[in-house]
Amino acid sequence: MKLKNYKFILQEINQSTFLYLQSLALLLITYIDWTLMPYVTKLEGTYLPVYMISFFMLIGALDGIVQPLFKHIRIYKIYLFSIVLDLIQIASYFLYLVSIELFTYVILAIFTIQGITFEVARVHTVDFMKDESIELREYLMIRSFIISLAIILGGVSAMLFDYLDVPLLYILSYLTLLALFGIYLQYKLYKIFKKRIFLSDIELEQDKKELFEKFR
Repeated sequence: MKLKNYKFILQEINQSTFLYLQSLALLLITYIDWTLMPYVTKLEGTYLPVYMISFFMLIGALDGIVQPLFKHIRIYKIYLFSIVLDLIQIASYFLYLVSIELFTYVILAIFTIQGITFEVARVHTVDFMKDESIELREYLMIRSFIISLAIILGGVSAMLFDYLDVPLLYILSYLTLLALFGIYLQYKLYKIFKKRIFLSDIELEQDKKELFEKFR
């Protein structure tokens, strides 16, 4: 891949408000998950039996199977669900002070549902790419780039926190602040998608009405 293509990626992101917001939200949420992931994995291996670890892995692998169940769901509802899920994740951080085992179970459940939600959202986002100047192939490339970048940044952050012996409670506080900003971005995306679908429904109704009048 030529280096100038990275410049193209940044240009495409900056030219579209929708793509900019989605890329930033995806970067933040993925970064948060992958910063926390090594700590949860450590707790998982300490407190959870193998069959429960396998159970979460099996549930996470169902994203392709459950996709048809959400074929006709409105994408703004997916973002609304994602916001609620993020709020539950933030609230679950307090469980670390109550029960580490319960904290691990809840976080793993949220990670699993979040992964499925991301896949459902990715498929439904494709429907809106016709309204953007960017091609579908380029959009998928940008999405993959953002996810890889977020995972790398999350992994490096976790290594740095571990090297500096930063308490997990401080890390959770830091991730909470980032998550609140991520929720704000997802709320803006929720409003954008809802407005687009609402206007699309109005245009469809007008087209149907005009067609009906012509037949009359």
